[in-house]
Amino acid sequence: MPNGARARPSKANLRPDHNGPQRAQFESNKKKIYATQKVCGICGKPVDFRLKFPHPLSPCIDHIIPVAKGGHPSDLGNMQLAHMTCNRLKSDKLTATREVSTGVELVSNRALPLTYDWKSV
Repeated sequence: MPNGARARPSKANLRPDHNGPQRAQFESNKKKIYATQKVCGICGKPVDFRLKFPHPLSPCIDHIIPVAKGGHPSDLGNMQLAHMTCNRLKSDKLTATREVSTGVELVSNRALPLTYDWKSV
């Protein structure tokens, strides 16, 4: 690079679940989810584990509260099974916040409708 400028690390290298201290826990929780969940947490349809990446309906892990929005990268409660295409379309979107009976503000997307046109958002 000219004038001694340094290359900026990619965003993927900055994520602790991709290449950092949370990676081992993320992989362990991913195995637990793959063993216990069978339905996409975003669209509500079954996930076929015979399909492999890069098939659009292959299984992947979705962060319920996106890491970019402050969600924990390897917390089992913040991870759910999803189709790769559903996860890509959802990206880092959240549903509206709502207040629960305890008075604590809850930010989540677990209450998503079974079908949703993410392109319209």
